[in-house]
This record gives sequence, structure tokens and C-alpha cells, in this order.
Amino acid sequence: MMVKRYSETIHTDKSNYEYITISHDENKVRIYTLKNGLRVFLAQNFDAPRIQTYIPVRTGSNNDPADNTGLAHYLEHMMFKGTSKIGTQDWEKERELLNQISDLYEKHKTENDPEKKKKIYRKIDEVSQEASQYAIANEYDKAISSLGATGTNAHTWFDETVYKNNIPNNELEKWLKVEKERFSDLVLRLFHTELESVYEEFNRAQDNDTRLVQYELMDALFPTHPNGQQTTLGKAEHLKNPSMKAIHEYFDEYYVPNNYAMVLVGDFDFEETIQLVDQYFGTIPYRELPKKMQVVEKPITEIVKRTVKSPTTSRVQLAWRTESYGTKEAMMADVVVNILSNRGEAGLMDLNINQTQKLLWGQAFSVGLKEYGYFSIVAVPKETQTLDEAKDLALEQIELVKRGEFPDWMLPAIINDFKVQRMKILETADGLATNLYDTYIKGRTWEQELNEMDEYAAFTKEDVVAFANEFFKDNYVIIYKEKGVNDKLIRVENPGITPVKINREAQSEFLQQILAEKTEDIKPEFIDYQKKIKTVSVKDKKLSFVKNKYNDIAQVHFIFPFGSDHDRELGISTQVLQYLGTEKFTPENLKKEFFKIGVTNDFKTTNDQLTISLTGLEENIERSIELLQHWLYEVKPDQEIYNQFVDTVLENRAVMKRDKGRIMTALTNYTKLGEFSRFTDIISKEELETSRVEIFTDRMKKLFKFPYEIFFYGKDFENFSSYIGKYIENAVCQIPEPKEYPERETNGNVYFTDYDMVQMEMSKVGRGHLVNTENFGKINVFNEYFGRGLSSIVFQEIRESKSLAYSAYVSYAANSELNHPDYITTYIGTQPDKLQIAVDTITELMTDLPEVPIQFENARNAALKQIASTRITRTNIFFNTLRLKKLNIHHDFRKDIYKQIESLKFEDLKEFYNNYVKSIQFNTAIIGKKENLNMDAVLQMGTFKEVSLKDIFGH
Repeated sequence: MMVKRYSETIHTDKSNYEYITISHDENKVRIYTLKNGLRVFLAQNFDAPRIQTYIPVRTGSNNDPADNTGLAHYLEHMMFKGTSKIGTQDWEKERELLNQISDLYEKHKTENDPEKKKKIYRKIDEVSQEASQYAIANEYDKAISSLGATGTNAHTWFDETVYKNNIPNNELEKWLKVEKERFSDLVLRLFHTELESVYEEFNRAQDNDTRLVQYELMDALFPTHPNGQQTTLGKAEHLKNPSMKAIHEYFDEYYVPNNYAMVLVGDFDFEETIQLVDQYFGTIPYRELPKKMQVVEKPITEIVKRTVKSPTTSRVQLAWRTESYGTKEAMMADVVVNILSNRGEAGLMDLNINQTQKLLWGQAFSVGLKEYGYFSIVAVPKETQTLDEAKDLALEQIELVKRGEFPDWMLPAIINDFKVQRMKILETADGLATNLYDTYIKGRTWEQELNEMDEYAAFTKEDVVAFANEFFKDNYVIIYKEKGVNDKLIRVENPGITPVKINREAQSEFLQQILAEKTEDIKPEFIDYQKKIKTVSVKDKKLSFVKNKYNDIAQVHFIFPFGSDHDRELGISTQVLQYLGTEKFTPENLKKEFFKIGVTNDFKTTNDQLTISLTGLEENIERSIELLQHWLYEVKPDQEIYNQFVDTVLENRAVMKRDKGRIMTALTNYTKLGEFSRFTDIISKEELETSRVEIFTDRMKKLFKFPYEIFFYGKDFENFSSYIGKYIENAVCQIPEPKEYPERETNGNVYFTDYDMVQMEMSKVGRGHLVNTENFGKINVFNEYFGRGLSSIVFQEIRESKSLAYSAYVSYAANSELNHPDYITTYIGTQPDKLQIAVDTITELMTDLPEVPIQFENARNAALKQIASTRITRTNIFFNTLRLKKLNIHHDFRKDIYKQIESLKFEDLKEFYNNYVKSIQFNTAIIGKKENLNMDAVLQMGTFKEVSLKDIFGH
């Protein structure tokens, strides 16, 4: 019998609140349950005077009514619209109109005549106009951002809706006031404009290839369970026929304190915090939850095949249904996943498929849900292979597990890796808070979660083999994702919403009270990098050290002051290396050696820097350095493997040219920099195919003969210093001169690439002035005030008032290096028939900086609070100095930014806008289906040019 290390203990604090802790829990989590059933998870983290907050609700799309799918997700959106106190100028008048709108939606839902439905919708639009006179858009976000909150967001999934904020610890009580109000009172204001925004999110999902496959997979795996029958975004017909009444009923049923939790991890006092939580949330009444019928799926007894099509690269995905998260079957499936794919390190698929390049790519993963879950494999074939050949190669790896043909050391190494990964997660406030809310959602205890590692460690190889033979049969779902036209796309007519008033300058009494309440300011702390970073010289190398105060994981980084600008073939050389071994180790055995000692290696090439990083247990870092240098110095050229690598590179390039996201990235880069840039200046097909592998391996063999510096993050610097000298030789190689790439003017051109999709995506890019560090404070406030975030001018106008997009922003990006220009970028993804109004709106907004004094002050104060409550910790202490050095800054520059924002007036921001933004000419990138392109809208932005994939990718 396994003896559990972790066990629950009940305590009573000074204020007579009872709570649970778990013995040996290094994070000392306290779990309270208030009288109304609210579960409160508290844990301390003193990295910064901030608190990571989550409010997880145990409901999601699986609880949607069958005739109102998407309801949980839409409710999540409406939770940001305020209450009868937040977001209204006159609640009594607004309420009457909202009731009328609700009644109209009920009529609209039951009306079958299309013309009559349109007439009712026009009436909804008309009454919504009247109601918007009393509404204040995004006042919840204004209240939250006034606290200095960051990461304000929410998400909905199968069994969860989670609300997120990271707040300064001195604003905890104000945050509780706002959230208590939000969770007590639902008001569905600005309903039809937000509905259209949700539909834009639905459109984005249609253009997402991964979702296309996922929906088909889940439908086949769960033919009766909501896991497969109710998507989070819902069905199109339900989104277009919503019921405000049903949403209110859902809120009343599921948003009750005995069905949600509060997770707070940060810098606070336990006793004071639980009293505050009880003071505000303890008054919300307990309510019985609706009884839910459990849906039991019949076993899958045969292979279920489905086919979907889209323009992207073909692939095949297999999945076996598992029992729920935390069950032995789900845990066993997780172990097998890691035998096959352990983060690309030494799994059977990693080595037998990816390392040997038998497929373009393959991976296994598992998903554990509250009810059921699944084990899955994705296999991407090469151009010369069929989908069934890819499937067969994947199934061969499972057969190896069934036969026990994996090394004995692998299971203990996997468990060790689990522990290391958990250690990394739980050391941060967000990682711990996320783990706590996920445990709550899945109905598990914290004791069960902590004991999980011991349960995994108890599994033997014999257990795994027995499980694999029982579990993996012809009882799986297979989705063939073929290249072709997606005939399932839903193209929806624009309902013609009239823009609503958003009353930017108005404030509710509630918000005025929040803003008037003064809290003791957090004093900013600026770091002295020279004191925090210990620096010594070893031979001719600079060695820097920052102490790890958290755990036994160490990092060592070899930082070379040259990159792809200095050597165009450097990045390819590090990639080729991954497929090559030495006389002593095959490439597969090298991967195994690193995995055995629990250390990962990473090669990152940028335009001006190459960084080789080793991360893992500190006791094994020296062994990993020895392995790394053996690998580089002794790498064995193999032309046959190199030729296979070239084939893989070329096929991956072809894959990129079929992926919408990659195409938009390439198009935006072309729009910004033109036909010749770092992005397009790649090694050609001809160069790759005619090169000898030695060209690349010789670079790696000489790498440690170049200048570099070392950064060590760990506990024992004395020990590291004692051995690192053995692995250092003085530099004898010279760094080549970097290649210069032009940063051309943007002068009003429009570049378009054709792609079969529902939406149009548009990005405008403008080259600004050379970076000026004296503007950084202004840039910070400008982005907060004008272009980014839920309460920004752009978001309110584009989404709240006109429902043009799910995502829209304007961003001013300061260059990270002196003597280079800043860039201003705008982005919007919208339906083709909304492109004209989107273009007009962006143009109008960018003509003059709108002046909203209240919003400006809110943005300025939020920026100050964020800086004051932020602390620089861990490896950022060192890496910040590298970033600042490019700007010729050698101190904590946040101090200068803070000082500038403190004295910033709107006139200063307007002057910055007029001098640095207003005069900028933009180039425009547009991707979408050509037949849907509104040329009138396009031509008003500049000279139109359709560009090919070869143009924008450079190959």
C-alpha cells in the first residue's frame, strides 16, 4: 500500500475562521469555506506587492441549454457590461428599455418568418439606441484598471468560466467591492452590439484550422455527451436567436457562491484577507444548484472515421476516450503520452518519428476533463506520404508501448520531469493560482492534487504495458484533415447595427466612489542591477550570477553577441545540429542523455544574438555542460541526414504558405519592410540542396571559440564558479560584420493576399521617428488610453459602439535599439461587408487624438500603479540589462518612465501624438477572400497591389 505524504489538517485562525492546510505543502495554501458555500483558496507569494486573482465558476458550455448553445460564453462577455450600479447613468429609465429589448428578443426567437424577424431586429436596434443614452461602456474595466490591474480577462470552456485580474495588494478591498457587485447583479446592457462581437469571435473560430478539426474530433468522441455536442462558442442559429431571459436564468442558477471559488495568491495577510472576502462575498446567499442528469457514453467499439477540409496542410489526428481527470485510466494515459512525446525530448515519437524525420511532425497529448477526457496523436505527413501512412507510423509507436519496447529508465525519468515541471509552475503566483482553480473546477481536493506525484511514481513498467494492451484497441476516432475547400463555413449577413452611444465622459456614482476612495500608495522599488547581479571574469569571459531563491532548478545561458545578421546560416546550423550525433552518441542517444539527467537544451537565434540555454536540476548542470560541449565540438557530419533535413525544411516552408496566421505575419512584414528584409532573406532552396553538411557543422565546432558571456541562475555560485573554467577557452575567432537591412518609409500602399476565409483581416503599419527614450512614459499612457485594452478609445469605438470586430487595437511600439525607427500598428479582423465602416472608423480615430480627460487620468494612474507594484525578479534581473544596453541605458529605466508619467498632462500626450503619430503615413496589409474585397474601401487607403505568397515569403 502506498503511504500518502500529504494529508489534510483543520485549523482555526485568530478571527475564528476554520481552514484546511495540507501537510508538507511548500506553498502553505489555506482553504476556507464560508457559510454560504464559497470556497476560498489563499496562498502567499512575496515576489511583488500584487495579488493574482481568479474567480472560477463551475459551469461552462456543458451546461448550456440545448436550444441556447453558446450561452455560458455569451454570459461571460456580458459580465463585463456592469450592473444596476456600474455602467449606468439612470438605472430606472435604462431598466424599462432593457426589459422591452428582452421581450423583443423572445419574439424574435420564436418568429419563423424571415421578414418579420428582420422587422423585430430593427425594433431591437431602435430601442437599443434609446437605452444606450443611459449606458456607460466599459465602466467595469475603468473601475478595475483604476486599481492598477493587469491581465483583466475571462474564458469559458467545457465546465468552467474563469474571471481573471492581477491587482496591487493595496487595492484588494476595492477589487472585492467591484467583484461583489458584479457577481450579485447581472445587467444585459449593450446586448445586441456585444452579440455581434461574439459572432465576430465565432467567425474567427471558423477561420481557425485547429478548431475545425477539434470540433469534428469531439463530436465523434462524444456523440451524446455535451463535451462533443455543445461547443463553447455555440451554434450559429443560436447566436443569432438569443434569449436575454435564458441568460438571466442561467446566471441565477449557476452564479451562486456554492458554485464558484475565490483564488488569491500574492502578498497579503491571511487573516485580514479572509475577513475582507467574507465581508463582501459572504453576504451573497447560498442557492441550491439545478440537478443535472449525468450523460454516460457508450464504449467506442470500432474505428470512427471523419474527414474535414481546409486550405492548410493535411494531417491526421487519432483519439481514444478516457475516464475523467484524476482517475487511474487518465493518469496512465498521461504516462503513455510522455513515453511517446515528452516535450520533444526523448519520447518514442520524438526519437523514432521527429528525430529521424519519418514524418513532417508528430506528437501525442492528453486532455483531462471533469467528465471523461481523451488521449490523442497528431501526425503530419510529408508531401510524398498519405494520411494513412502517417496514421500507421503513429500506431507503430503505440505498438512499441504495448510490447514494452521502451527503456526501463524512461518511466522514472518521466516522473522526475513531472516533478520538475510542477516545481516551475508552483513557484510563481499565477502558476500556483492556476493550479488551484483548475483543481477546484475538476472537483478535486488540493490534497489529491499534491499526492498525484506519488501515485504516478507507483506505476511500474508492467502496469503501463498492461494498460496499453487493454486501452489501445480499434476503439478510436480518426480525423482526416485534407487540403481542400472548407464547405462548412457559415457566411452571415451583416444585420446592420446602428452605432450606439458610449458616453465616454460619464461616470456612475459607483465608479465615482471607487475613484474617490484613497488607499495608501505602494512605493515603487527600482532595482540596482549592479548590486543584484554578481559579475566575475573567468579567463576572457564575463560570468554573471543571480541567485535562485525558490527551488533547485538552475539555468546556464551562453550568450553570443552575434546572430543571423552576422551569419545568415547560423540559425540553420543550430537546426541541423539537432539531427546529428557524435562518434560516442547517436542523436537519439544524446536526447536520452539530456532527458535522463532532467536538463533541457535550447538554441535561440535572433538577428543580433545566439543564446544556448540549459535548464534543469542544479546538481546535473555540470554534466549537461559537458554533454553540450561534447556535442558541439564532436558533432559528426552526415550528408544523408542533412539531405533529409533539407527536405523537411522545404516542406515546412510549404506548410507555412498554407497557414493563415503565418501568411498574415508574412504579409504584415512585407507591408512594413518591403520585399527585402530579414524575413525574406532566407537561404534558398538551391543553396540548401547543393550545400555540404560540413558548412554547418564546422560552424558549431568553432562556436565556443568566439566571444561570449555566461549567465548562471541557481543557488550555488561558488560551486558553479569552481568548475565552469574547465569548459571555457579564450576566444580566437572574430565576429563578422552584420548585414544591414533597410527600414523603408511607409507611403500609403495597400498589399492584399487572397485566402479563403470568412473574415477580412487588416493591419496598417506606419514607420515612425527614430526611437527616443524620453517618450517611453508617453508611449505607455498612449497605448493604455487610446489603443489597447477594454476601456481604450479604439476598443470602445470599434467594438462597443459599432460592433465591427472581436479584436481591434492601435499599438505604438518603441524600437528596442537606438538609431532605429518606432512603428505604429493598427489591427482589425471583421466581416467583409463591414470593411468600409471599419476603414472609415480607424481613419477618423487616427485623425485627431480624442480628448476624454477622465479616461486620460484613469490611464495615467493605472500606468503609475502598475509600475509601482511591479518587481523585477528571477532571470529578468539579468536579461533586462541586456535589453536596456541596446538603448544605452544602464539603470532601472522604469524610474525615468514613472517620473515622466507622474507629471504627464493631456496636452503633453496630444503634443506627442501630433509630432509622432498624426503625420505618419501607413501601408496596409489585407488578407481575405478576393471576391469579398470591398475595393472602394481599399482604394481610399492608397495604391492597391495584390502580392503572391512567393512575394511575401521570399520563396
